Amino acid sequence: MEDIKKLAGRKLNFLQTLKAVAWGAFGVRRGTGYDQDISTLNPVHLIIAGLLATLLFVIGLILAARWLTSYVS
Repeated sequence: MEDIKKLAGRKLNFLQTLKAVAWGAFGVRRGTGYDQDISTLNPVHLIIAGLLATLLFVIGLILAARWLTSYVS
């Protein structure tokens, strides 16, 4: 349990976490960058950023589908 608290206590910019999630989503992250992210990023930030990215992606898909269906009709 202390390990999780220690990892969650890492101080790092949330924007750096979003950047790492974005690179991971595109699948273009190199092994050295991945290793660096794992050793420095806050896991709580990663979970939150992943959920936000997923939510934005789904909303984007819904908006694109609505736009396309209104355009075709």
